[in-house]
Amino acid sequence: MKRILHLISSLSGEASYSSKLGNAIINQIQQKYPGSTVEELNLVDSALPHLTPEVLRTFFIPADQLTTTDKESLRLSDELVNQLLAADILVIGAPLINFTIHSSLKAWIDHITRAGVTFGYSERGPIGKVTGKKVYVAMASGGVYSEGPGKANDFVAPYLKAFLGFLGMTDVTIYRAEGLKVPGIKEHALQKAMESIAID
Repeated sequence: MKRILHLISSLSGEASYSSKLGNAIINQIQQKYPGSTVEELNLVDSALPHLTPEVLRTFFIPADQLTTTDKESLRLSDELVNQLLAADILVIGAPLINFTIHSSLKAWIDHITRAGVTFGYSERGPIGKVTGKKVYVAMASGGVYSEGPGKANDFVAPYLKAFLGFLGMTDVTIYRAEGLKVPGIKEHALQKAMESIAID
């Protein structure tokens, strides 16, 4: 039994390809681990706020020095961090928008990246504290970015791998529904992506 956290960052609602791919990944996880639970966080629908100077300031205040106002500023970040730490598996829906991730997913990243909480520093450099988790990225794109001329413009997969690895999540698998706007490819793109799913 696993605890799955499904992050959604698509603007397309029920028509979202990244969400459909993410749900297909979750279905296979549940088949492998019966009884697994899913917590869904729709970053777009929840209008997750971007990090503000006031909230960022509280990240660096020692816990025993936080005022009531400071604690309220930290409340959302703390909730998101605790939600992340409680999960065994992350499924991140990440459509490619203008070559990169949607700002709602970036906002989530900014809220959970906390020195001394989700990462730390040593003499050898940063050390991720969010370990022992499996991450699946459900990526969707109108063009083809896994290979060919579009590969240089993919700032979703490389960025997420780098960021997740920074926090200690190095076991990352990316599944792509790509070419969704390309004639001759789009007709089978989602099905091809779903058939590529293999839960390890």
